[in-house]
Amino acid sequence: MASIYSVTQVNSYIKNMFVQDYLLNRISVRGEISNCKYHTSGHIYFTLKDKSGTLSAVMFAGQRKGLNFQLQEGQQIIVTGSVDVYERDGRYQLYAREIKREGVGDLFERFQKLRDELEEMGMFAPEYKQPIPRYARTVGVVTASTGAAIRDIMNISARRNPYVQLVLYPALVQGEQAKYSIVEGIRTLDLMGLDVIIVGRGGGSIEDLWAFNEEMVARAIFECETPVISAVGHETDVTIADYVADMRAPTPSAAAELAVFDYRQFEEQMQRYQDILTRGMLGQVELRKHQAEQSRLRLMMHHPQRQLNEKRQQLADMEERMGSLMEQRLVDRKHRLALISGRLKDLSPLTRLSKGFGFVTGADGKRVESVSKVEAGQELSVRLADGTVKTKVEGVWPL
Repeated sequence: MASIYSVTQVNSYIKNMFVQDYLLNRISVRGEISNCKYHTSGHIYFTLKDKSGTLSAVMFAGQRKGLNFQLQEGQQIIVTGSVDVYERDGRYQLYAREIKREGVGDLFERFQKLRDELEEMGMFAPEYKQPIPRYARTVGVVTASTGAAIRDIMNISARRNPYVQLVLYPALVQGEQAKYSIVEGIRTLDLMGLDVIIVGRGGGSIEDLWAFNEEMVARAIFECETPVISAVGHETDVTIADYVADMRAPTPSAAAELAVFDYRQFEEQMQRYQDILTRGMLGQVELRKHQAEQSRLRLMMHHPQRQLNEKRQQLADMEERMGSLMEQRLVDRKHRLALISGRLKDLSPLTRLSKGFGFVTGADGKRVESVSKVEAGQELSVRLADGTVKTKVEGVWPL
């Protein structure tokens, strides 16, 4: 019975064969770059190709010291290194130690030539770019019906705004007939009066994306009356369609985000505006209430009834002060009258009479002030404190 080996043993055996092969340990390979990817670790993964074959290659970060240019799609290069087997996957690849640039690949040369021609025609000019509507309701999509691009667009569109209608034109996006299918899709959707059209596909090599570098596709996008967003490949992939489109999106997912406005964010923004407006209105209402209250208080202070009450109060206060002043004045006058009365009492003849003096008057009732006015035999009246005495003068003796 033949020996049975494990997969690991087979891969290890093949790897040893590669290691023992002198030619494969130091080999230089000429080819055109395709599917070039710069990894975040610093490694560079790419494919070398010619007219009839491809070879996977990798340059690790530690070998990049001598690399003095940026690897790009379509470059013609010479890679020096070793061919070895990656045991885990059971595949062989070229491990690059040195890369020299030889020239530009045929496809990349065609790309540059067409790009320069269309740019000279003015097809990339910004004045011909149409603005992408902010609130699109209908979005056309020209892409493959079974690819990842349409699924990404549908998922993002449904998440951002479920009310937006997507119209898919299932086009071929790779191969000889792809350019005709893409052009037909653009022209068909353009006649439907949509708000915006997304044209694109997922990532791939320059050959896979070549349909979007065809002149007829570029002219269909340029002549389209509906705004067009190109979304071809990954962020590092650039095609002629990207230059001529009204807007370029780095990926189909990004195109969906650019074409479909975020309804939830819109609702949240509207809610914020409503809250601001409500707070502003409530603030204005409170301000007007405060102003009305201040006006009411001012009116109350200037109300005629308040003025009348204040004047009444002032009149009552004046009346009270006047009464107090009159009473005080009356007390003062009574006191002065008492003093004057006392003095008058002291000067009153009656007071003198009460002390033993008499008031002498003649028959005519006039006071007798001197003995020279009296004659013997004349009748006089003597007024005393308790009555009047009639007397007759018997003699007069002057002093």
